[in-house]
Amino acid sequence: MSPLTSALAAVPVTAFLVAAGALAVRRRPRHAAMVLASLGAVVLTAALVTVAVVAWGGPAAADPSGLARATVASGTHAGSTEVAGVAAASNDGWAALLGAAIAVAGSSIGAAIAVAYTGAAALAAMSERPEVFGRAMVVVGLAEGIAIYGLVVAVILIGKA
Repeated sequence: MSPLTSALAAVPVTAFLVAAGALAVRRRPRHAAMVLASLGAVVLTAALVTVAVVAWGGPAAADPSGLARATVASGTHAGSTEVAGVAAASNDGWAALLGAAIAVAGSSIGAAIAVAYTGAAALAAMSERPEVFGRAMVVVGLAEGIAIYGLVVAVILIGKA
């Protein structure tokens, strides 16, 4: 199954889960809040375990077939392996990729929080005075710009990886 097919298969599942969550919040708000908090705790725990494995794990087992030793002996660059005439990149850029992931995640979370507060304030202001729509949307757009900065930093870091 290709990655695009997998992503397209996830769309109906996600839509179903969102609809079920909205229905649960309407019927039993306290129970739904507890379930969502528990789900958040599970996701946070999984993320922390993943970070711990990446931080304290040893290097991955490299090439049990011996292709890397053969290419190094034949004079290929020591940091890359050559399989079927194509040089594969080394894993030296993992820190840049991790930094890019942290930049995107942090800026996206920050932008979400900023948009939540500014959007709520903008809607409250527009309910009293509809003529402030343009100015309110500019402020919400500026809050969304935080995520764009994170993406720019990630592109720069990926370019260095």
